[in-house]
Amino acid sequence: MQTVSENRCFGGVQGVYSHSSDACSCDMTFGLFLPDAAREGEVPVLWYLSGLTCTHENAMTKAGAQAWAAEEGIALVFPDTSPRGNGVANDEAYDLGQGAGFYVNATQTPWAPHFRMWDYVADELPALLGKEFAVDLDRQSITGHSMGGHGALTLAMSLPERYRSVSAFAPIANPTASDWGRKQLAAYLGEDESTWAAHDSTLLMAEKGFDGPVLIDQGSDDQFLDLLKPEALSQAMAAKRQEGTFRMQKGYDHSYFFVSTFMEDHVAFHANALYS
Repeated sequence: MQTVSENRCFGGVQGVYSHSSDACSCDMTFGLFLPDAAREGEVPVLWYLSGLTCTHENAMTKAGAQAWAAEEGIALVFPDTSPRGNGVANDEAYDLGQGAGFYVNATQTPWAPHFRMWDYVADELPALLGKEFAVDLDRQSITGHSMGGHGALTLAMSLPERYRSVSAFAPIANPTASDWGRKQLAAYLGEDESTWAAHDSTLLMAEKGFDGPVLIDQGSDDQFLDLLKPEALSQAMAAKRQEGTFRMQKGYDHSYFFVSTFMEDHVAFHANALYS
């Protein structure tokens, strides 16, 4: 692992690090905010998964999460959204390939050799963090925005007891029924739609639910509402009697202005679960 940068931030340190990834067969970069409390011992972890076209940097610089995480004594992890590099497959479209990993393990050509973001986020990066930093992997929660909200929800429901809480900002909620999903799942996983269900939070909610609290925020003026399909997830949560809150925020769009507005609420929500 190499240190790309470290900056003092709200009494803690905002770092950026790179390492050779076995899961993705390339070099990967991630951001990690450690609050001042990490100097005294291990701190709980909140994962933030970003959306289409993003890198590790977008939420790290735009979401405003560090102030609230410092106050709560929580580490923040900002993984990249896909493998990258000259030898990594890509596509001309913004919503496929580099920057659009969709948090799945690809099985199809040309994506399979590198696009294994599920294994990277679920297994490889947590192991690296636990080895190198003062983080408590027995206390983890996860959140994300758009494609990252999709990733957060599917990981949380598929890995019971891994995360104490899950939240999402404008998640891609029903990808098997949306052009933000069907295209990518077919490309990465193949045409057999039975393999897609494990990566659809609405279907997972109906089947499994989540063994902890859920918080979803969605802007009413989101320009991508037809692609996100939030009503499907809301209905599945209600039918499952899921512990959680789904909030439609009047007038907000899909931008980081929306995310940063409600970030304090989400960090506090996770802190309550991580310290309970």
